[in-house]
Amino acid sequence: MAYPIVWTETARNDLAQLVSYIASDDPVAAARFGEAIIDHIEQAALHPNSGRVVPEFQVETLRELILSPYRLIYEVHDETQKVYVVRLWHAARGHPVID
Repeated sequence: MAYPIVWTETARNDLAQLVSYIASDDPVAAARFGEAIIDHIEQAALHPNSGRVVPEFQVETLRELILSPYRLIYEVHDETQKVYVVRLWHAARGHPVID
């Protein structure tokens, strides 16, 4: 059974900003990339522990999937059976900032 996905405000803003940035050059590519991100996050809902533990934090519930060049960072809450999307972080920006 899939866990419901909850997008934090920060993650929603990350998605809007990156799609907007790509759309300034290629709106079709921006839409495709945005859809690919959502598809990857849906994988986390189906298999919450499939992503690797975020190396910088080493917290078992804080995981990430890679959709190059972005790190899709999410937190698994088994007690509520939810996946919280925390950040969409460009790998070139260094270590992710988690609120």
